[in-house]
Amino acid sequence: MMTLNAKSAGTGRSRQYLKELGGAMLAYAVVLLASITWLNRHADLASPWRDLAALSPMLPAVAVLWAIMRQMRRLDELQRRVQFEALAFAFAGTALLSFGYGFLEGLGYPRLSMFVVWGAMAPLWVLGLLIAARRYR
Repeated sequence: MMTLNAKSAGTGRSRQYLKELGGAMLAYAVVLLASITWLNRHADLASPWRDLAALSPMLPAVAVLWAIMRQMRRLDELQRRVQFEALAFAFAGTALLSFGYGFLEGLGYPRLSMFVVWGAMAPLWVLGLLIAARRYR
């Protein structure tokens, strides 16, 4: 009986997380699309308005952060440990990659966009989750 209650509580928390994260991601996508469209139509716009429009998708991105933090607080101790190890793996792996490529930039390799950092960190987080989850099976 306890297992069923724990499972249904976990499913309820997961649904709540998906609703919160999905809503925040939808808001992000809408604001991003509006920002890009608006900036393309007003290419001659002066700063700081241009900068504010470019940064406007970060407002719903804060909601994404809020949803993730709420979900982390809902996790049990083992799930938090798995997430912690996965995030530590992603953090250290991204640091190694960015420092390594930084040295290559000193040799003349092309400069990369800051968007590459998330592009490296997200798959490393997933890889870290797989490694940590396997460890605690």
